[in-house]
Amino acid sequence: MRAALIGLASAIALAGCATVSQPSPDTLDAVAADYLLLQLTIGEKEDGYIDAYYGPEAVRAQAVADAPGQSLPMLEARVAALKARASAFADDGVDGIALEERRARFLAAQLTAAGTRLRMMRGETLSFADEAEGLFGVRSDLPPLASFDPLLARIERLVPGEGPLWQRIDTFQKRFDIPADRVRPVMEAAIAECKRRTREHVALPEGESFALALVTDKPWSGYNYYQGSYHSKIEVNIDLPVRIDRAIELGCHEGYPGHHAFNALLERELVNGRGWQEFSVYPLYSPQSLIAEGSANYGIELAFPDEEDVAFTRDVLAPIAGLEGLDVARYIALRDAMADLAAARYTIASRYLSGEVDADEALALLQRYQLASPERARQSLAFIDTYRSYIINYGLGRDMVRAAIEAGEADEDLRWRRMERLLSEPVLPSDLVAMAGEET
Repeated sequence: MRAALIGLASAIALAGCATVSQPSPDTLDAVAADYLLLQLTIGEKEDGYIDAYYGPEAVRAQAVADAPGQSLPMLEARVAALKARASAFADDGVDGIALEERRARFLAAQLTAAGTRLRMMRGETLSFADEAEGLFGVRSDLPPLASFDPLLARIERLVPGEGPLWQRIDTFQKRFDIPADRVRPVMEAAIAECKRRTREHVALPEGESFALALVTDKPWSGYNYYQGSYHSKIEVNIDLPVRIDRAIELGCHEGYPGHHAFNALLERELVNGRGWQEFSVYPLYSPQSLIAEGSANYGIELAFPDEEDVAFTRDVLAPIAGLEGLDVARYIALRDAMADLAAARYTIASRYLSGEVDADEALALLQRYQLASPERARQSLAFIDTYRSYIINYGLGRDMVRAAIEAGEADEDLRWRRMERLLSEPVLPSDLVAMAGEET
C-alpha cells in the first residue's frame, strides 16, 4: 500500500512538473531591450544625459511614463542587475573575441558608466580621475602644470613681442577670424571637402545628409545632433568669431569622418544590419564618448595628413572668407604647437572641480596654459562646469585612437580600413589598447 501511494505521489508530481512553464533562457537581445528602456528612463532624470535616440517611440513613451516612479537608488539597482546579465555573455570561453562577446562587453561597460553617473546624480563626489574612469573607461594622467613651462617657452619664440603670451597670440590669431557673413559658405565648403575625402575610403550609407545651423549662447564651439535615418544637425557656435582653421576641424569632427559618419555607420551596420537596438541610444556620459570624440579628432589628421590642411585652407577657404594673403602656414604651425598643451586642461579642470582653485584662478590658469583670451577662457570654463571630466575624450581619446589606427606603421589604406572598422563595430577604450598592440 505504501509503495502504491509513493508511486501515485510521484506520478502526480511528474504530471505537475509537466504543466509548469520554465523560464525562457536570457538572450543579449533581451538585455539590449531592457538596456534601451533603462537608459531612456535615466535620461528623464537628467537633461543632456541622452545625446541621441532614434529607436522606437513606444520605448521612449514608456520611459517617460516609468520615470516618476523610479528613484535614483531603484535605477542603480536595475543597472547593477542588467550589468550582471550582460556580463554573463561577455566571455564564451573561446579563444579570440567574437562580435557577440564584444557586444556584451560594450553593454556592460556602458552600464558601468550609467551606475557611475547615477551616483553623481545622487550627490556623490568623485575625484576627476575616478570620475573619468567610471564614466569613460579610462584613467587620465594629470601632469603638473609646471611641466608645460618649457613648451610655453618654445611657443613664445614663435610669437615674440611685449605683453602676455596669450595676448600676443590672440592678436595674431584675430587676423584669421572669418567675417560673420562668410561663416556659412566657409563651413559648407570645408564640410564638403571633409566628406569628399572620407568617401574616397569609406562607403557611407546611401542618402546620408546633414543640416548646418549657426547658433549662439552655447558652452561648446560645435555640436552634432544625430537624428537617425542617416541624418544629422550640425551646429556651429558663433558667440565668438570662428577662426579659419576651425572650418576643417569642425567639418571633420562634427561631420566626416567624425560624429555624423560614426553615427550613420553604426546605424547602418549594427542597428539596421544586425538589429542591435542598443546602438539607437547614445548616453553622453559613457565609454562610447571616448570613441566618438577621439575618432572625430583623429579624423581631422586622417583626412588632411601632413600639410594638406594648410594648402586647402590657404587656397580654397581663405578666398571664400576674404582672408587672402595671410600666413596660413605660420598660423596652423602655431595652432599645432599649442595642441600639445591639451593635457594641461585636465589638470586645471581637476583642481577647479575639486575646489582647489576658484573660478578666477581657473580662468587665469586657462589663459596661461591654454593661451586663451579672457573670452575664450570663460567659454572653456563654462564647458568644464557643464561637462566636467568629459574633456579627456578629446585629447586622450584622439591619442588612443591614433595609436590604434597607426599601429605597425600602417599605410594610408590600412589606416582608413581600421578607421572604418572602428566606426562600424562595438568598440571600447580597452579595444583601442589592444588594437595599438597589433602589427598588421
